Amino acid sequence: MFGINGSEFLILLIIGVIVIGPSRLPEYTRKLTNLVKELRRMASGAREQIKEEVGIDIDEVDWKKYDPRQYDPRRIIKEALLDDDTKPVSDGAPVAVAAVDTPTKAPERVVERLSVGEKAPFDAEAT
Repeated sequence: MFGINGSEFLILLIIGVIVIGPSRLPEYTRKLTNLVKELRRMASGAREQIKEEVGIDIDEVDWKKYDPRQYDPRRIIKEALLDDDTKPVSDGAPVAVAAVDTPTKAPERVVERLSVGEKAPFDAEAT
């Protein structure tokens, strides 16, 4: 409860009795109990409203699934890059799959160069 252990709570209680005074202590105790009751009523009302609108009970929700701390971008990218997708994509025709041990040669990249004095093409929609 708020990170307060028993001895700290007892010290706070003694300080509260000294500051408030024994004459006003029952009044403040009543106010505190009414505040706690009102907060509980509001929490249960919010719970019922969520259950009514969403259609699920809050206790049934797996909150760990929505914890943003579990989504490490580095881990997600690493898993995506190392993911071995061995299923070949085909349109129904048989596909020849290369053996795993045979290295494949990457296609050479063709770079088109402008001749000296030639202006670069201009695309009005790209700017």
